[in-house]
This record gives sequence, structure tokens and C-alpha cells, in this order.
Amino acid sequence: MKCLICKSGMLNDGLETYFATLKTGYVIIENVPCKKCEQCGEILFSASVIEKIEKLLDNVEKISSKIFIFDYNSAA
Repeated sequence: MKCLICKSGMLNDGLETYFATLKTGYVIIENVPCKKCEQCGEILFSASVIEKIEKLLDNVEKISSKIFIFDYNSAA
């Protein structure tokens, strides 16, 4: 699949780190599966991955801490 941004690079399977800022602190989710452009580096997450990330973020907001770091494979 061609990149939607640069229109010349190919999107390849990869893993990426996802960062989020919440009212209660910060969340880092490591090793999130994605498609990454070999040309410009644009990252695309699938709808199912985004749904899992949103569930993780909803649960994190209920815990009072400042920084959370998860590995996607063990948390999702």
C-alpha cells in the first residue's frame, strides 16, 4: 500500500511507541503494531489497534499516577 501522505513510499509493518497526555499524567505504550512509510516515516495504526489503545487509556485515567509505560503485547 502506498503512503497517503508522501504518495511515493510503501507502508510496511512495524512497531512504534505511542505517547498520550492525559489529565492525570502521561502514557507511553511500547511496541504498538503499525504501518510505517519507508519514505517519509508516516505512521498509521489500524482501527482495532486504536480501539485497544483507547481502552487502555480509559483504564489508566482511573488510576492516580503521573507516568505509565506499557508493552502493547502484554497490555492489550
